[in-house]
Amino acid sequence: MDLTTAGPLTIHDPSRPAYDGAGPRPVRVTQWRAARADAPLVVLSHGTGGSVQELAWWATGLRDAGFDVAGIDHHGNSYVAGKTALGFVSWWDRALDLSVALDHVVARGPVGAAGFSLGGYTAAAVCGARLSRAAVEALTSGDATLPPPPEYPTLLEELAGLDPEVLASFPGRAAADLRDERVRAGFLLCPALGPLLDDAATAAGVDVPVAVRWTASDTIAPPAENGVRYARAIRDAEAAAVGAPTSGHYGFVLPDHDDPAAKAGVVRESVEFFRRVLG
Repeated sequence: MDLTTAGPLTIHDPSRPAYDGAGPRPVRVTQWRAARADAPLVVLSHGTGGSVQELAWWATGLRDAGFDVAGIDHHGNSYVAGKTALGFVSWWDRALDLSVALDHVVARGPVGAAGFSLGGYTAAAVCGARLSRAAVEALTSGDATLPPPPEYPTLLEELAGLDPEVLASFPGRAAADLRDERVRAGFLLCPALGPLLDDAATAAGVDVPVAVRWTASDTIAPPAENGVRYARAIRDAEAAAVGAPTSGHYGFVLPDHDDPAAKAGVVRESVEFFRRVLG
């Protein structure tokens, strides 16, 4: 079988509108196909404002080890698939994108999910992790704040102009159960949204193997309140730091921060994990 990358393929989800209202939501999928006829499938989610192409090093590493990969560019939250204020805060739509992709991509073997940063949350969500409704309500009411992501510095100003009814729908949608029963394992790299996690619901909701990895010097998704918190909430999660003590967040995605050793560690450890739990 050809080992080259296939795609991108754009799937349209008629159950959700595009953020600009111009038709159904697009879900952009790039596939890396392995030579193995019964290859397990890993759905891969990028970080805030990024693209799955930034994670091609991970996708090709998994493919070369015998896994199919379906990478998603998330509409409204990607420099490839467009950026909108709604796209940066409608976190639940990302998990639904993975499920839509699984409706259309042929899975030749069992399915796992992986992701970086906000993509780490996305992979956790389809494994059963839940956000706290109360924590999200505090954000929407202004009782709590999160700094705007560097990828969208005007986010807070734009959100202030949202229809109040749209804003009022956020807590329920963000805290919903987004588990996809087809996903049998998850690998979370520097996962974000840890401060909003519902620890009890996550402990009860995740019943598949999960590995969590972080970098020691990550100032964007600090491990103590993100990766470590996920690892504590998810029963029997396999958790560890990757890279050097100086490794940070962007070494996985930005050329001027490139961290080859941390990337190699992620490929090695995710391959070992998925081989063990998916076969």
